[in-house]
Amino acid sequence: MADLPAAVTDTHALLFHAAGSGALGRAARAHFEACERRQAIAYVPMAVLWECTLLARVARVNLRRTPREFFADLFSNPAYQPYDLTSDQIFAADEARPNRDPFDGLICAAARALDVPLMTRDGDIRKSGLVRVIW
Repeated sequence: MADLPAAVTDTHALLFHAAGSGALGRAARAHFEACERRQAIAYVPMAVLWECTLLARVARVNLRRTPREFFADLFSNPAYQPYDLTSDQIFAADEARPNRDPFDGLICAAARALDVPLMTRDGDIRKSGLVRVIW
């Protein structure tokens, strides 16, 4: 999967894609569609997995299966790559803080560590200038 366009996904972007929602921005939708064809890579930070499990637990999202099964299905496509959390990302998230959401700090830190854009509609992240944003 080398030399393919790559981006990190924010939690809402991944959930919108999984639900087939029309809420995805044009560029984010195109990137996810390329991933489905295995022509691009979407990195999924561990913070996204954790946030999805919490949202599913309190019934804010319906993954239609357990989070473990949802992500096993997702990662069966090699275009979707889990991205491990490191201590450097934790420190970077603490230092940068694009907003009050701790998950957003960690997700931005992953995009910065990978030096790829972040698929998000979050205005605070966009305004922060911490990462390149596609939506």
